Amino acid sequence: FGSTLLDVIQSGVENLDSGVGIYAPDADSYTVFADLFDPIIEDYHGGFKKTDKHPPKDFGDVDSLGNLDPAGEFIVSTRVRCGRSLEGYPFNPCLTEAQYKEMEEKVSSTLSGLEGELKGTFYPLTGMSKEVQQKLIDDHFLFKEGDRFLQAANACRFWPT
Repeated sequence: FGSTLLDVIQSGVENLDSGVGIYAPDADSYTVFADLFDPIIEDYHGGFKKTDKHPPKDFGDVDSLGNLDPAGEFIVSTRVRCGRSLEGYPFNPCLTEAQYKEMEEKVSSTLSGLEGELKGTFYPLTGMSKEVQQKLIDDHFLFKEGDRFLQAANACRFWPT
């Protein structure tokens, strides 16, 4: 997608107090700028080297999982967050406004076809009421506007498109 070293380091250049200071603007950046990313990733993830491999997925048998806290003494809440990119698109810092709109259409049309326990609600950012927006922020489904690190990395320049 043609990202540059400046795309990678821009947030850290503007925010010297950043904990990490770099963002991958596309998947190729991890290869093109491996000499920069690899040691940071290894340090951040406590020794996970570029030669290491993730273990195979094993989500187990849901039916045999059982209640992990039958007395209700320990587990107060759980949260699973998944953030993915779409194949064929760069990451946020290099996305165009047209690409955001195209991706939103692909995702919303796919999600609208889900039924049963997978069915949910898709919340487009444009046209969302302030009340709904605040509820989603309070429930940790939506991040707040104004993150200076993301802004410096151009990761939210078309917000809320």
